[in-house]
Amino acid sequence: MTNTKVYLEIVKQLREMIAADNLKSGDKIPSERELSERLNVGRSSVREALRALELLGLIETRRGEGTFIRDFQGNQLVQLLGTFILQDEKAKLDVIETKNLIEMDLLRLVLNRADEQQVVKLKSLVKAKQLNDDQFFYELIELADNYLFSRIWLILKDYHHSLSLQNEEYNRDSYLMLIEALIEKDEEKTLSAYRQLRNLSILTDKY
Repeated sequence: MTNTKVYLEIVKQLREMIAADNLKSGDKIPSERELSERLNVGRSSVREALRALELLGLIETRRGEGTFIRDFQGNQLVQLLGTFILQDEKAKLDVIETKNLIEMDLLRLVLNRADEQQVVKLKSLVKAKQLNDDQFFYELIELADNYLFSRIWLILKDYHHSLSLQNEEYNRDSYLMLIEALIEKDEEKTLSAYRQLRNLSILTDKY
């Protein structure tokens, strides 16, 4: 089982544990060590699961105090992503499509906000050490400077990895073509390069 699948299962177990213990907003949850022992999993996996819950805004860590449940009345996002998506084929496709749409909007933000020097620096990183796909788009997120986009993309990225799809390998030249379009501040060329990178030959013009 991959690390991603492990921590998604832990997220599910944590949700069940919170319900079983009747914990509510403001209550403190057990420490990483206690959770590791109770759920019989490694502490690193527990840490990753807690990070996912924190990204979703369901828990918060207070330095020197511990981790507490936040007020998430009516927030069913963990339920949705943690169970429905992993079992429903249409929902899996929705995850992929939504991730692609988020990344295209991310590129539009970069076009409007990043200066040429920042994009050229990214180009140097790609040339120097062949960033993997996650690293490449994380660098773009930094340039887009939008915290909510960052949270949404990180969540979608993790669930995308959990879908047990065949790992795709991308050619470095595809990233460089995308970067050149960003440098030119050409939105049409940028989105075209993105579609080529993702092999999205059939995608409506509205995106």
